[in-house]
Amino acid sequence: MERSGAISGYHAHLDADALGLTFEALVFVTMRGGDRATVDAFEQAVAAIPHVREAQRLFGEPDYLLRVITADLPAFQKLYDERLATLPGVQRISSTLVMKSVVENRPLPL
Repeated sequence: MERSGAISGYHAHLDADALGLTFEALVFVTMRGGDRATVDAFEQAVAAIPHVREAQRLFGEPDYLLRVITADLPAFQKLYDERLATLPGVQRISSTLVMKSVVENRPLPL
């Protein structure tokens, strides 16, 4: 599988709770426009935020889904106010809190 490129790498699975990262939120982003320069600027800025664990561009509205992890609510509020709300091209941001992870890091269904 390594030779065919199906295995893209190996990693250690870190326990977020043990590292003090116990607050997780899903952030929905709607953009003002979809021109290439705005999208590129937004995606580069999002990629530079370590607390954004996943960022996915979506069809329809909202335009993006971000999975964000922080230590607690005050840390999330600071990240939201200082980084997420100031991202290039953002029209609207809404978020919801993750109550519990039911399935995560599942292997691909081979």
